[in-house]
Amino acid sequence: MARTGVNVLRRQREKEETYIDYSLIFVIFFLLAFGLVMIYSTSTYWANLKMGGDTSYFFKHQFGAVLGGIVAMLFMSYFPYGFLRKMAFPLYATSVVLLFLVPIIGKEVNGAKRWIIIPGLGLSIQPAEIAKIAVIAFMATMILRLQKLLLTPKGFGVALGFPAFLALLIRLCTKNLSSAIIVMGIAIVMLFIATPGYKRYVMAALSVLAFGALVVFIIYHAGANGNFRSERVLAWLDPQGHATGKGFQTLQSLYAIGSGGTFGKGLGESMQKMGFIPEAQNDMIFSVICEELGLFGAIAVMLMFLLLIWRLMIIANNAPDMFGALLVIGVMAHIAIQVILNIAVVTNTIPNTGITLPFISYGGTAVTFQLAELGIALNVGRNIGR
Repeated sequence: MARTGVNVLRRQREKEETYIDYSLIFVIFFLLAFGLVMIYSTSTYWANLKMGGDTSYFFKHQFGAVLGGIVAMLFMSYFPYGFLRKMAFPLYATSVVLLFLVPIIGKEVNGAKRWIIIPGLGLSIQPAEIAKIAVIAFMATMILRLQKLLLTPKGFGVALGFPAFLALLIRLCTKNLSSAIIVMGIAIVMLFIATPGYKRYVMAALSVLAFGALVVFIIYHAGANGNFRSERVLAWLDPQGHATGKGFQTLQSLYAIGSGGTFGKGLGESMQKMGFIPEAQNDMIFSVICEELGLFGAIAVMLMFLLLIWRLMIIANNAPDMFGALLVIGVMAHIAIQVILNIAVVTNTIPNTGITLPFISYGGTAVTFQLAELGIALNVGRNIGR
């Protein structure tokens, strides 16, 4: 009886010590609900035109993906995250195999072959999204395994070589430059946090900026010459001059942002979604948010993302072990990089790279795996204080 009483008290104490970040959970569900509302508002015209009159086509598909993502988040929030150290290499290897399969059995959508159909289920997955969660687990494991060797050029090169190979495969097999950039960005942020000294990162950043400026200079003076990427750079530099080509989408996005004013035209009142911005529920959904909800709505969305990143930072700083902290840093880096790149593209701050806004843009695989990543972060948070 005494032993039973002790066990009961121990379980009660563990229950009391369980840390649940309600602020993070609120932000997650707010962004999901807001995303569903905006997808319905943004996609009804396009769905009616392209999906046989089913105006809620994209909403229904995204709603199903969100429910699946919530299940994945709940599962990962209770899954022993330490086991991901054992699964890191199999996850990495699975991503490599799936990326190799894309050119062979992949499904082409809107001229891009980036999806693989799951036989018998009729569902599709995007291997690039799997690669993002794989690189988080793999880099966390590699950093802990190498530790002081990361301070040597060889160790640092080995750690960076694996995500670089994955990013190269994404670029070659799926022609998805934005996902390749995100994978490398996640790895670099995790290494930056895990290793002391900023000199190498500052030098690398300056080198990348200098190289990018040189490329832009050459393209601007030499012209596109039929090259797809070059045309996008020229459209970025002068969207008005390329209004009928690669600059069309960017120009229409800027029109939407400018016409929204301070408080917007009202939910559902966007004009640019009426075919001017093709498939506005995808990459350019932030421009419709600006048009319908104005500067006020845009700032509110950005503040919610800032709150999300801040709560992830709190969990990472208080994680019970280094592996958990690195996992949360990887999740935080993924979301932050993707939000920054999406808003930068929509506002024409950088060339159009075709990148979605997390939890808000249409995309089943993306929202499912993003929620699974947040489940890992919640899992680490639950173990704070234990």
